[in-house]
Amino acid sequence: MKQRSLQLAAAVFSILLIFGAASGLAQEKVLKVGVMAPFTGPSAQTGIEFKSVSTMAFDNINNQIGDYKIELIWIDSQSDPAKAAAAYAEAVERKGMEVGILNWHSSVAISVMDVAAQYKVPHLFAFGAAPIIDEKYKSDPEKYKYWCGKGWPVPAKLTLGYTECLQNAIDKGLWKPAKKLAAIYGEDTDWGRSQGEALTQEFKKIGWEVLSQDYFPPTQADFYPLLSKWRKEGVAVIAGTSTSAPAITALVKQADEVGLGAMIIADGLGWIGDWYKLTGAASNTVLDMIPALTTPEAKKWAEDVEKRFGYKPSPSASGLAYDWSNFAIKIFQRTFEKHKELNRSTILEVFHGEVVPGKLTYSKADGALIMNEYRFSPESIPNAVVARDGFYFPVLQYENGQGHIVYPDDWKDRDFKAAK
Repeated sequence: MKQRSLQLAAAVFSILLIFGAASGLAQEKVLKVGVMAPFTGPSAQTGIEFKSVSTMAFDNINNQIGDYKIELIWIDSQSDPAKAAAAYAEAVERKGMEVGILNWHSSVAISVMDVAAQYKVPHLFAFGAAPIIDEKYKSDPEKYKYWCGKGWPVPAKLTLGYTECLQNAIDKGLWKPAKKLAAIYGEDTDWGRSQGEALTQEFKKIGWEVLSQDYFPPTQADFYPLLSKWRKEGVAVIAGTSTSAPAITALVKQADEVGLGAMIIADGLGWIGDWYKLTGAASNTVLDMIPALTTPEAKKWAEDVEKRFGYKPSPSASGLAYDWSNFAIKIFQRTFEKHKELNRSTILEVFHGEVVPGKLTYSKADGALIMNEYRFSPESIPNAVVARDGFYFPVLQYENGQGHIVYPDDWKDRDFKAAK
């Protein structure tokens, strides 16, 4: 009797082992992807856009690659380098993040680069663009190889279009500035200062004098003293950037209120999905260099975003974040195809083995909405390749809430208009 009981117990135990093993084999694998953006703080609107479109991109594949379930982890940078680094470390240690994507601020990127290197977590397509990021990356490429491709090239590669556009307008007699005097402004961050310095150098190259470089905190909302100084000196152009919606829109509105009369370059105004609600007609004739939703597919996508999430998507924030998210998905899919495993080491291998040499790209043929093709090369890394058929921004001029391409000439849909 005792022997029969032991045999029965052994049989039951064997069945349980088999069942447990089968359950383990059937259990779905998970790849935890961290999405970093300023979900709170002065740039929270951008965070909303990043969260919405990255969710949409992964929903399109049912959050599934092979036998891996994709789980998104939201990393709130709060527009603060120290807080972003702490949140990133928490995402790895406590939440199990294997790979990260996206980001907005340059200052945050500089901070988080070290955290990604510490944990050996590849981070794809962070938007921080300041030159100091390139310098840090190139100072130790082996250490910083985990910072996998910038989602926004260094400003000096993109600001050239503004001065070319203005000189083109002068040459064609479309604009006759009283004097060639510019004032440079920007948020007091690595991004704002690097953009300001790039703009300063470009104006000097075409023979302009730069009155000053004026930087302010992203929380600033009163620009009347600064505008008064610029008006008194008779500047013909004010040029700069801010990632803070309240700051950049306040500057544009107050410039109109005081009758500044200068051409305004507000680089990144169009990053804000509802920028026209915040500026109104004060934004008329403002220049910006951002991508545009030009194709039927891109316009349909924008309608879908507005219907689902309740805001008009910015091509720069929502559009680029959506495309880069889809490029990341293509990399994950290629990694699974090649290695049958999705983890930080296999993803890193595919990025450096196929993306950096330009073998794996994301183009219009793949469904890209904004750029013709997102690609890298050993010479461009950590930046994407900037070219007419690659990553390239036209110069837009705003009127009544619409952005019209005014430069380059072979892309334009109307002529440049001078400020009144």
